[in-house]
Amino acid sequence: MDNIVISKHPLVKQKISDLRQASKTSQQVRELIDGIGRLLMYEATMDLDITTTGEQQSPVGTYIGQTVSKKQALVPILRSGLGLLNAASDFLQNAEIHHLGLFREETTLLPVEYYNKLPRKCSADECFVLDPMIATGGTADAAIQILLSWGVSKIKFVAVCVSKEGIERLAAKYPDVTFFVAVVDDVLNERGLVVPGIGDCGDRLNNTA
Repeated sequence: MDNIVISKHPLVKQKISDLRQASKTSQQVRELIDGIGRLLMYEATMDLDITTTGEQQSPVGTYIGQTVSKKQALVPILRSGLGLLNAASDFLQNAEIHHLGLFREETTLLPVEYYNKLPRKCSADECFVLDPMIATGGTADAAIQILLSWGVSKIKFVAVCVSKEGIERLAAKYPDVTFFVAVVDDVLNERGLVVPGIGDCGDRLNNTA
């Protein structure tokens, strides 16, 4: 699907392989998620609109300045989305940051919203949703619905490891949302877990497994 961008970067492939290893410490998991996030954000920001800011002065002459013209917001999905936030905010230093709290109920596998502090009025032109995992896609679906209802006109979703079933369902349902992912795994088991996957990212990031 045209709105699914799977990274072909060799370092992403290497870092995913390392991240899958169950023996990695939480510190190592955080470093790997951050590194993958930076490579994905490079791709996700390639088409940002630029405008000129007039004549500027360098140490040796004048030049025409350029800046990103639209307003971005970063939306990490608590709690594992925080693992991608440093990478994203380093790329988009002037972006707003808004947190959404969503979790998947273990029995029904349905998303449950427990935290939402979006401003009453949409204040961004473009949102980057940050969540390392897309399994069934229910949590991602809920997050996209919340942001569309908020009024944002453009959404990009940055994820590390996704299931083929989940990402294809989301991409078909939201053709105007672009999904930037590091790896797509074919298997989604009966418990809604991606196989081989990367495990419970929130637990691995926070050493709470």
